[in-house]
Amino acid sequence: MKRVSVDIGGTFTDCFVVWGGRYIETKALTTHHNLAMGFNEALGKACKVLDLELEDILQQVDSVRYATTLGTNALIEHKGPKIGMLVTAGYEATVPLSRARGYGEGLDDMGKQDLPNAQRPDPLVEAHMIRGIRERLDFEGKLVMGLDEEDVRRQLRELVDRGAQIIVVALVNSVVNPAHEQRIEEIVLEEYPSHLLGAIPVILSHQVAGRKGEYVRATSAIVDGYLHSTMYHALSALEQNLRVHNYEKPMLVIHNSGGMAQLNSTDALQTIHSGPVSGIGASEHLSLQAELGNVVATDMGGTSYDIGIVVEGGIKHYDFNPVIDRWLVSVPMVHLVTLGAGGGSVASYDRMYKTVKCGPESAGSDPGPACYDRGGMKPTVTDADLLLGYLDAENYAGGSIPLNPRRAKAAVEDALCDDLDVTVIEAAKLIREKVDANMANGLFTELRARGYDPTDFTMLAYGGNGPLHCCGIAQNLAIDKILAPPLSSVFSAVGAGNMHQLHIHEKSLYMVLYDSNTRRIFSDYERFNGIVAELKERGRQDLLRQGVPADQIQHDLELDMRYGNQLVQTTAVIPIHELSSPSDVLQVIDQFSTDYGKRFGEGSQAPEAGIRINTIRVSSYRRHETVQFQNIKPLAKPERTAPPAPSGHRTCHFVGFDQAFETPVWARKDLEPGVEIEGPAIVASEVTTFLVNPGWTLVAAKQGATWFLRNEAPVTKH
Repeated sequence: MKRVSVDIGGTFTDCFVVWGGRYIETKALTTHHNLAMGFNEALGKACKVLDLELEDILQQVDSVRYATTLGTNALIEHKGPKIGMLVTAGYEATVPLSRARGYGEGLDDMGKQDLPNAQRPDPLVEAHMIRGIRERLDFEGKLVMGLDEEDVRRQLRELVDRGAQIIVVALVNSVVNPAHEQRIEEIVLEEYPSHLLGAIPVILSHQVAGRKGEYVRATSAIVDGYLHSTMYHALSALEQNLRVHNYEKPMLVIHNSGGMAQLNSTDALQTIHSGPVSGIGASEHLSLQAELGNVVATDMGGTSYDIGIVVEGGIKHYDFNPVIDRWLVSVPMVHLVTLGAGGGSVASYDRMYKTVKCGPESAGSDPGPACYDRGGMKPTVTDADLLLGYLDAENYAGGSIPLNPRRAKAAVEDALCDDLDVTVIEAAKLIREKVDANMANGLFTELRARGYDPTDFTMLAYGGNGPLHCCGIAQNLAIDKILAPPLSSVFSAVGAGNMHQLHIHEKSLYMVLYDSNTRRIFSDYERFNGIVAELKERGRQDLLRQGVPADQIQHDLELDMRYGNQLVQTTAVIPIHELSSPSDVLQVIDQFSTDYGKRFGEGSQAPEAGIRINTIRVSSYRRHETVQFQNIKPLAKPERTAPPAPSGHRTCHFVGFDQAFETPVWARKDLEPGVEIEGPAIVASEVTTFLVNPGWTLVAAKQGATWFLRNEAPVTKH
């Protein structure tokens, strides 16, 4: 297997190259003005390791895969085109009004509760750019009022005259009958053919979101349209860069659904959070192969801290109505929580609580932390880590980014020391303590909200800063085992390399499996089977269009089900894809009952209220060869070995300890599997730093995996 996988983050571009039996991990600063430059630099470092030219690698690899947070950043920064929107007449206020609690979507719990200061987010489409057109279909898709084409043309011209750069169409009930939306697209192309004005992108809501719910389907189409130009130009530039270097295969883009597709089969909305989702995919793969049981995946990079849960058996959690930035959308996305806590998170003085505040503002890659010596003036978490002795100023990022301790000291001193009346080291400790506590709180909330006990999980710590902060985070949660997985600094890029081609199609409906009034079970098998067959065929055509052989295409069936009129619905994975008898229906009901009981407690099932299906969802996919992980569990204590002599020592300061520690330093490449090191200690590689806090023990494992185990005897603080 020869493959290149890239995760383009807010601060670093991570590159993972598989070359036969060799795995190479490299990093470069993200170049936001031209993503191809950062990619070329990161891949160029891998070329030096392999002693090959960039063109030689790109000509021989089976694929190049990209995961990126570019869309997330563009949405946060509100850098998008002017949108014109066509809706069913009478529904012009649906998007501006949002929902009753729309003001709180995307905010933390305190923000949602602060009703006096509640403010809705700045709209992505202005109210005067939303136009109603005369047409109407009922809930079954039957014609109530035909499409007034002259009205469409008139409203369209007015939107273009007002500066619309993209047209979003979101009509009532278009998911059950898309005929009117499709005809509007034809009218746009008739009115504004490419040879007159250039192509005006047209986003049809039924193609972006296949479920009912007018507001969330409309916002999904708006967000997709808002990011369309940014993602198209950025990803097209990356593809052109590959062509310049003689890569002739299609470029693959990671989706937030946990799969990937070619660029021409990717919606902009599907790229949101694709980098962190890749890390969760890698965590699932590792958990299954290494038999780790429950794992909580934590990715600390330069800009954010991402949390995902994979319970035993490799089951991921999905959000089917996730909030992206401040917008509720309708797209199946692997569930994750993102906190504004990373190496570049800016530290400032909190005047209300008279302490340190960390994040969510980030210094990013340009100018970066003050110690990068690129013009940054604000103190960051990385500056604190440098001052506390954890980082090597001369060999940070393999020596590619020399750090300036004087700049870090000046930034911390100017921003915090006077207000807090503390020394620089004390201020750095407060930064470290605050950011670790923030991440621990986010992790605890996520696990507890889903009914899990943090002590039942192995914490995976990856990303450039994950192994540097993991002990401090785990101490706040009573978690006693942490795994920095193989290739931890580029683990999300590893996940991108393990993705399978995947498309998800779904259909909203009202289908009663058990009618509690008549006590009859569902018998219209032809209707159910026809919908499943249609969704399978759509997925099949998506993959055939990308050159996937028909005999390699597989399908999974999921049903969103609920008891009666309950608001909550549960997704059940159904092994049978066709219904032909009452026993098949009863098998579906039994699967739903089992899944419901696991989620809400056995005995909570309520079949007496009736059982119905709200959504039928089909995942169509093709499996690819993946990176293989070995048995990376730590050796039993009697089998562990002593470390070699350290390569050096460094004076380090730790939270909770007044005195400094003369801390030994090892190179990760010098530690054989089974080596045990008592903290405090530092283990450094070219791409990350493993910090072993006092009270913890590091145990090296196979493939470069590293365990952090809490000591049984407590450490006395001074």
